[in-house]
Amino acid sequence: MSEPRWSLDEAPERPGVYLFRDGSDQVLYIGKAVNLKSRLRSYRRPGADGRLNVAFLERDAERVETIVTRTEGEALLLEDSLIKQYKPKHNIRLKDDKSFLMLRIDLNEDFPRFKFVRSHRPEENKPAGRSRYFGPFASSRIIRRTLEDLHRVVPLRDCPDSVMNHRSRPCLKHQIGLCSAPCVNRIEPSAYSQLVGRAMDILSGDIRELETDLSTRMQAASESLEYERAADWRDRLLALRRTVENQAVCPKDGIDRDVLAVARRGQRAVIHRLSFREGRLTESRSHRFESELPDPELLHSAVTALYGGGRRGLPGELVLPWKPSEDALLAETLSRTCRWIFPQGGAGKRMLDLAGENARATLSNFESEAAGDEAALEQLIDTLDLDPGTEVMDCFDISNLQGTNVVASRVRFRRGHSDRSGYRRFKIRDVQGQDDFASMHEVVLRSLKRGVKEGDLPDLIVIDGGQAQLDKALEARSEASAWGVQMIGLAKARSARTVKGQSLPATEERVFKPGAQHALELAKNSASRHLLERIRDEAHRFAITYHRKERGRIKSRLDSIPGVGAKRRKTLLTKFGSVQGVSQASVEELSTVEGISPDLARVIHDHLVGD
Repeated sequence: MSEPRWSLDEAPERPGVYLFRDGSDQVLYIGKAVNLKSRLRSYRRPGADGRLNVAFLERDAERVETIVTRTEGEALLLEDSLIKQYKPKHNIRLKDDKSFLMLRIDLNEDFPRFKFVRSHRPEENKPAGRSRYFGPFASSRIIRRTLEDLHRVVPLRDCPDSVMNHRSRPCLKHQIGLCSAPCVNRIEPSAYSQLVGRAMDILSGDIRELETDLSTRMQAASESLEYERAADWRDRLLALRRTVENQAVCPKDGIDRDVLAVARRGQRAVIHRLSFREGRLTESRSHRFESELPDPELLHSAVTALYGGGRRGLPGELVLPWKPSEDALLAETLSRTCRWIFPQGGAGKRMLDLAGENARATLSNFESEAAGDEAALEQLIDTLDLDPGTEVMDCFDISNLQGTNVVASRVRFRRGHSDRSGYRRFKIRDVQGQDDFASMHEVVLRSLKRGVKEGDLPDLIVIDGGQAQLDKALEARSEASAWGVQMIGLAKARSARTVKGQSLPATEERVFKPGAQHALELAKNSASRHLLERIRDEAHRFAITYHRKERGRIKSRLDSIPGVGAKRRKTLLTKFGSVQGVSQASVEELSTVEGISPDLARVIHDHLVGD
């Protein structure tokens, strides 16, 4: 066995943090230890095949850097901080790590609505103290279905303020009985408050009314021989009961505990967490990642990622399949009140087995998805004659509303599947009006300049558009000196059409490559085409989501008129249908609206006509 290139000579026998670096000084892995020299020496012990027991340390590591701390606790905190700073590729970062899913209703609002939240933090710029929280709940699917059922009995609004404040007529949900339409004053605030009270009672555990309603609907559908509809009501009733009742897998002792199980095959690994609170299964979540770490260190890193840095408090018990490395340090630093259990039988083993079944099922799906994604990527490389090492692909999309609030998105796919850490949003700064070509040039240039500076360039950029958009992106690549980044343009499939009297044939999805005379049409059902479509659709979805958020901040022209508040604005829009309808009304017509005096009508008329 060859000696590793990194040395132990300067490693102290003190607690601290160690950083493995490669030849370009990039951080590969960060760890902590009670005794730095002892921990680093353990990496030199060969595995069964004569190699180091962590492959990347023999393959890539050039040197190791140590940072001494006074205590083991300081080492844990420093490790967490350094992982966030350097984002080493071999450390576990659970990007989908979230706290429990809950419902919040803010009683400070005139017409409160239920919102999905994952913490008890109050909303920005809103007073705290009058918000009620319900949950936590086992899954988003169950809680969303329960909320749908709740609206059938208690028709509260579910639209955001940006939508409610600008409506002039009720939406479809009011017509089918799922909303009481406070947006157009179809319900008094006092009556709405009574609905809110009923809803909170139901979510607090009093589900008799909702159960009765669903049971009645189920029975009526069955008597009418509408068996499929009856089955739907039955499924909803079961989902409701699963949400609020104790579940059969819960232990009877009522101890708050988390159960972690690991499933792995090679570098791919899944940790599944079952969380039990107050006798209920409150969360079941899988975390997927890739790692070359041995099992004890992998579990150590996962526990740190889940519970370190105050992300979530440890429960009374933590059930694990085996001891993580440095388990005494973890137990001492994270929580002295949590019991660490490694069950060999009994109820604890049954819970661990259940978590393991979930982990193995997720791993199987993980591998199937990864295999399909990687096969599609290989086909794409072959079809478009891309560099064989192409792995990281970025795609950009522009979104605007008649030239206003122009924004852009960048999504990143790595080895054929999405990498959320590479998603970015942009506000267009230097382009006035609607100019998608100039906007594409700006956003690609900004992204590439940052990538050059941070050493984070993609292998391939996919431009949503044809040759003209691709040319603008190529100009940006030249200006950023990012010559190694490949680029293609992806034009949508089109049906046969007539443009200016000329008949144009139908086309499939087409790829434009720099320097090519003709676009390449992609086979309709090919994996490479589906991969490019997924990337483009994800970029479009991400851009549209951001644009809607920005558009929601646009104020109505009525908002800037002195004396016109939210209530008068709604009344005017209800009367005249739109801002344009208000602007076309005469002073006399405006004066007939309740709450609008002749003087205010003149102010409104002059303001809108002057605009």
